[in-house]
Amino acid sequence: MDTSQADVTTPGAAARARVAGISKLARERARAGWSRTRASALPALLMTVGAVLAYLIAHYALGHVGPIFAATSALIALGFGRDLTIRKVLEVSVGCTLGIVLGDLMVTYFGAGIWQAGVVLIASLLFARFLDRGVIFATQLGIQALFVVLLPAPVGGPFTRSLDAVVGGLVSLLITALLPRDPRVQPRQDLQELVAAFSAMLQECADALTESDSTRAWHALVRGRGSQGLVDTIRATLKTSGEVATIAPAYRRFRGEIEDFARAVEYLDLAMRNGRVVARRLTSTINNAALSELAAESIADLLSDTAESLDLVAAGLSTWDREERRVNLRSAGLMLEDIASRAHPKKLHVERLEGEALVILVRPMIVDLLEATGYEHDDAVALLPDL
Repeated sequence: MDTSQADVTTPGAAARARVAGISKLARERARAGWSRTRASALPALLMTVGAVLAYLIAHYALGHVGPIFAATSALIALGFGRDLTIRKVLEVSVGCTLGIVLGDLMVTYFGAGIWQAGVVLIASLLFARFLDRGVIFATQLGIQALFVVLLPAPVGGPFTRSLDAVVGGLVSLLITALLPRDPRVQPRQDLQELVAAFSAMLQECADALTESDSTRAWHALVRGRGSQGLVDTIRATLKTSGEVATIAPAYRRFRGEIEDFARAVEYLDLAMRNGRVVARRLTSTINNAALSELAAESIADLLSDTAESLDLVAAGLSTWDREERRVNLRSAGLMLEDIASRAHPKKLHVERLEGEALVILVRPMIVDLLEATGYEHDDAVALLPDL
């Protein structure tokens, strides 16, 4: 009887599980979508204002009929890119304008048609690659040239569209200079992601020691290697943010904060590199059973505490409040001071040479993390016990 009831209820339970899974996925997608919507509200508003303003200027000030290329040039130049800068907007604007000019020249001298479209497209793409290495620049130049050849000529002559593109580009440049996006937003998000990845790597190393599992240590190494691309991305983002903070009057007061981010990234990168060396050495140490149970537990606690200190580093770098940032970084520094004081083979009950080598590799990582929280190099080194 119990078996028959199980046979009856199992399909229903499976169906409910599938429904619950779909419902959970839908909620996660909805949360992610709402998060993107909130983050995109201001950029969408600026794109709308730029496109409408460019259209109105071309239509009413220049007398152009249906100046759609003015609106599209401004819209494309402003975009949803994460690194919107004067250079980026200028690159896209010039690409749009040159593409329209090339298309207008083709229509003027050779007429419009499929073969003309093919000729102007390949010529535009090659010309763009000759002028600049930017992929977006080449793409926009080619697309705009293609549209001009395939669409009917506007009232007022073909070069009306070229002037419309200039208007759109100028409007987008003006909006970018006067109302840029906050240059601190993206670096904060990226730094939080980087520190979280670093913390997870160290915690996995600690778990690998606790469980004497060299495979987990190798997974931690792979995780650490995968984060290098994020470091490179943050560097590019900070370069862009520094440019915005220098050019835009509204954000010049944040230049020092962006410089602090850049300093932290350099030391976090060094710490991550040293962390990967530790994870690689840990694999060999576990395989060779080079640590006693007490030593393995002690080093695991050290790595776990270091991972916990990184949570405070992440909180300090991601918060908007200056005082809260100072308090979190100071708390992280104090925690790292205690960790540094324990980073000695004897204090960690290490007896064999291979275990001592592992501890010695951990020490530079701790110094890098102390410097990331604001310590000077000599002060950070002095916190380590003498070997």
